[in-house]
Amino acid sequence: MRHVTKPEANLFAELGFNAEEARQYQAGSQALIGQTLELKQQLMDELASWIEAHHLRHAEAAEILRVTRPRVSDVVNKKTSKFTIDTLVEMLARIGKPVKLVVG
Repeated sequence: MRHVTKPEANLFAELGFNAEEARQYQAGSQALIGQTLELKQQLMDELASWIEAHHLRHAEAAEILRVTRPRVSDVVNKKTSKFTIDTLVEMLARIGKPVKLVVG
């Protein structure tokens, strides 16, 4: 037997949590996903700005960042789902822009 959860469904409700718990867990999960996306976008913005400021072609940036040219295109086009935060932090470190974390 195979079950597919629809994108708009509450996964926590489908896992058997009561309605209130499922709503709370879903809201918390969405908040964390939003925070992760925001962080990835900030890191990608920094990389894209650096590429633009140095007037680099994607192939040149790829060589410096030690990634493929399509990966540079993905950064510039903000394809957040294709990157982990770790990968973006490593790329920034390679160009002399170490990331510092501030927990607020």
